[in-house]
Amino acid sequence: MADLQVRPETGPGTLTPATGPGTLTPATGTGAVPAPVRPARPTPVDRLHRAVLRIDAATPASRDRAVDALRAYSILGVVLGHWLVSAVVLRAGGHLGGDSPLRQMPAFTPVTWLLQPLALFFFVGGRVGSQSYASALASRRGYRAWLAQRLRQLVRPTLVLLAVWALVLIGLAAGGVAFETIRTLVRLAVSPLWFLCVYAVITAATPLIRRCAGRLAIAAFVLVVTLDLVRGLAGDAEWADLLRSLNIFAGWLVPYALGAFWAAGGLARRGRAVGMLGGGAAAVAALVLWCGYPASMVGVPGAALSNLSPPSLAAVCFGVAQCGLGLLLCRPLRRLMGQRPQPVVPRPGRAPGAPARATAGQFCWAGVALLNLSAMTVFLWHQTSMLGTTVVALGFGQYWPGLHTAPESPLWMLFRLFWIPVFAGVLAVCWWAFRDLEAAARKPRRQASEYPNNNEPVIRK
Repeated sequence: MADLQVRPETGPGTLTPATGPGTLTPATGTGAVPAPVRPARPTPVDRLHRAVLRIDAATPASRDRAVDALRAYSILGVVLGHWLVSAVVLRAGGHLGGDSPLRQMPAFTPVTWLLQPLALFFFVGGRVGSQSYASALASRRGYRAWLAQRLRQLVRPTLVLLAVWALVLIGLAAGGVAFETIRTLVRLAVSPLWFLCVYAVITAATPLIRRCAGRLAIAAFVLVVTLDLVRGLAGDAEWADLLRSLNIFAGWLVPYALGAFWAAGGLARRGRAVGMLGGGAAAVAALVLWCGYPASMVGVPGAALSNLSPPSLAAVCFGVAQCGLGLLLCRPLRRLMGQRPQPVVPRPGRAPGAPARATAGQFCWAGVALLNLSAMTVFLWHQTSMLGTTVVALGFGQYWPGLHTAPESPLWMLFRLFWIPVFAGVLAVCWWAFRDLEAAARKPRRQASEYPNNNEPVIRK
């Protein structure tokens, strides 16, 4: 350390290094220069802030964070919606059966207005799919390569889920579990997969949809109106119900085509978003109040008509209103998550070793980005986490309120809220076990940045 010296002041009234008896000297010896202070080891909080800042720095300024936020909300809505309105009840015969609190407590119907955001998912998917295909054309990638890449992200993780449940099914059957229990568990575990089938078919039609997105959205909406009108006139005729099954594709084509129209700049005017929100909400209110459509936006056991299977006119109008609201929330969401028009250059002068601190907006964006990266895993395994908790808890030899009891009172819903963190913990274990499958399926064949500008790889749906 000979090159580092401290020269004390020697003017009048100053203190000089003392060497006589009674003076204090460092433990290293008289006149020794103290070693420079080393930066403190980063704490877990410091590491968390640094990770958040890395995610923020890896995101291009041109990436629309509002799109990812809407997609994250749609995933969370599906997960929480299933956890809250899907009940597995231990019946008197000792087997498990399905139920819903909406059947016994219709007062909780407004929950479905918040936690049934599938239209938003298709809306964002239409925008991202259209932009993705445009990027593929610009990079001279063919339709087959583009579609294979997108379908691979859906098929590979789904096949793993089906394989796991096939093994579970074999084990349950070999163990002598009641058929009713097996049917209930398998139905709840794989029932969300219908959504992926519809999404895959509509995604395959993206090149056609983006050519005439606005007109196709109107045509699909008119088809839904016609099919619902035919059902209303024909009553309970089987052929009318069979014909109405076309709404499975036409109903979800409406928000997907609107998303493609959004990508083309067709929804840039604020007035169109306001019209979608107001018109869709007014149509839903009229259909529920005067046309006999159910107020719940999800299926209710025992109900004569479901808004979701297949999508009814009320569900489609509700989805249009959701899309309009999503457009209006884009600007506030961008501000919330700290989106900047231009990248910010870090200011010099930070003391060495000083911990970097992320803002609240950067934390919001990090959470949204991470959820998008794991969206397929979360979607596929969220029902398994709930069912696994339900079955394992039976091993303790007692009924657990909110888990095995019938949803007949508001107290059930209160207990259910306490089980949500448990479901989330089991889902985190599933995520840890299967997250690499989604990452491998999402990895493109060519090199690309981690967060491209077209909102593509955070999640490709």
